Amino acid sequence: MTTSPRRSIALLGACTALIASIVVPAEAAVPPAVPRADCGPGSDPESGIQGRVSTEDVESGRAERGFTCNAEIIGRNGTPFTTGGSGGYKVFRYIDDAGHECAFYDTTLLFPMNVPKPATDLTGVIVLDMTDPTQPVQTANLLTPAMQTPHESLSLNVERGLLAATMGNPGMYPGVVDIYDVKSDCRQPVLQSTTPLGILGHEANFSPDGNTFWVTSTNLGFITALDVSDPTRPSMIWNTRGIGIHGFSISDDGTRFYGADASRKGLTILDVSQVQARVANPVVTQVSFITWPTASIPQHTIPVTIDGSPYLVEIDEFGSGATVGAARIIDIADDTAPVVVSDIRLEVHHPDNQPAIANDPGAQWALGGYTGHYCAVPSRNEPGILACSFILSGMRVFDISDAFVPREIAYVNAPIPREPGVPGGSNGSFTPHAAYAMSAPAFVPERREIWYSDGSAGFLATRLTNDVWT
Repeated sequence: MTTSPRRSIALLGACTALIASIVVPAEAAVPPAVPRADCGPGSDPESGIQGRVSTEDVESGRAERGFTCNAEIIGRNGTPFTTGGSGGYKVFRYIDDAGHECAFYDTTLLFPMNVPKPATDLTGVIVLDMTDPTQPVQTANLLTPAMQTPHESLSLNVERGLLAATMGNPGMYPGVVDIYDVKSDCRQPVLQSTTPLGILGHEANFSPDGNTFWVTSTNLGFITALDVSDPTRPSMIWNTRGIGIHGFSISDDGTRFYGADASRKGLTILDVSQVQARVANPVVTQVSFITWPTASIPQHTIPVTIDGSPYLVEIDEFGSGATVGAARIIDIADDTAPVVVSDIRLEVHHPDNQPAIANDPGAQWALGGYTGHYCAVPSRNEPGILACSFILSGMRVFDISDAFVPREIAYVNAPIPREPGVPGGSNGSFTPHAAYAMSAPAFVPERREIWYSDGSAGFLATRLTNDVWT
């Protein structure tokens, strides 16, 4: 199968249209970078600006061994520049009823540009047996429609053991929803249903109880709620159009929808209690909306409790200068009036450093650069740490035990070998010899491991060192 240039251009056009919608505030107050990590023994850290991979690092070959700080790579799956060696947007960890430990990750940054691969190199969502995290064993490829092109929708509900996605891309795809059972044997997920109920998918997520699967189409403003209490027979229970929600999360009790609002550049909180209660013809109302001076494209949210108080972690993607995508912590103790209490940015994001990084490989690319993309936490309740993907800057780890003073404690920027004879990455990153970290990581707290994927390097199992994760 070959990639249609017309199709590829259309998909890239959708991305570009979304990026072009960024409104740059006239006088954005630029928060400072978080304190740099103090890299201990065994680290192989960056040498200059926090988060930077310079042209010199690439041309000298330094970037090929990667950059680490208080962390080490202990296991990998996929050879760089192959489909298995390409990571997408989500990584999950799951332990099934029989005690098998698995990882799931999508391989598609922009379908179908990853399709022209050798016949032995399957696409879709990859399943790994993680019995030995230093030697991940690939046990399955999920190749149903949504799993081939989940875009940012791959979702796992641990409570019910369900893995799901909607067929999506940056613009619009049919929104076919695939649901798999992983509870009995996570190494071999079992398809429960494939239905056309997602309505032009882009992102998706489960409610914490696993009975509702939510889908957003972002550019076209659809939000859809599906009842998946019987995963073999999902049904639509609510749908609306007009709110351009990107990523989102649902409160523990299922009554609040925390949406990264791409159309209005901020956070929209919705009351979805009637959906959760299965009221006939449910009414959903807005609780609040806020924005911030440095907003680019809000990407997603995570509700957390820190020191007993409720907050949201939010991260923006793309942008440049004062409005480069970065993360923040938002106080939602009064969810009718949320307040941003701190920002999570690197030195490479500050406008004063833009001249220095201007010629770094991929730094000015509209679909990449040093911007943020996804974050994740080991638990919603007192998580302690936060891990975020910052594309060219790799996977960064922050101590958020003080919501007002987050600080960097570790990072991994994957080693990317040069691809012989190819001027740019052929794996969907479009950037030569550069990391492309866009995934939400997964955590193994008992072993201090963080698993993530990179668009150029595939799946990586890492371990934090030097007691930075206590």
